[in-house]
Amino acid sequence: MDKTDLKILSELSNDSSISIPKLSEKINVNTSVVYSRIKRLVKTKLIKKSVKSLTGINMDSKQRDVVIEELFKIPGVREISEVTGRFDILVIMFAKNLPEMHRLISEEIGKIQGIVSSESFIEMKRRKKQMPYMIDL
Repeated sequence: MDKTDLKILSELSNDSSISIPKLSEKINVNTSVVYSRIKRLVKTKLIKKSVKSLTGINMDSKQRDVVIEELFKIPGVREISEVTGRFDILVIMFAKNLPEMHRLISEEIGKIQGIVSSESFIEMKRRKKQMPYMIDL
């Protein structure tokens, strides 16, 4: 593993849906080199393809801290946001594949005491808008 591999891994950890041409442009490396590096990183299991889920959860507010603590014990859970609207919290999580995501949602989240209901959304494709730096706020 060298600096190019580390740059690739870093960029993919920020945005795993970035296209190879955009990634190669961003790190200033030829597209064919980036493609072959990613292929090798997948083969050596340094990159694992995954499924992303955004799960809205409603919970007993008296058990908020316990629910959040239990959610963070689930290996695939990456972020938890307390929100306004129809859910109390939104959970971003990753799994190796759809059966594993199903298991995480139905078994792991489903067994946490204090969760009243949940609704999960599986990411099919991500598109991002480049945001300019805002000087005057």
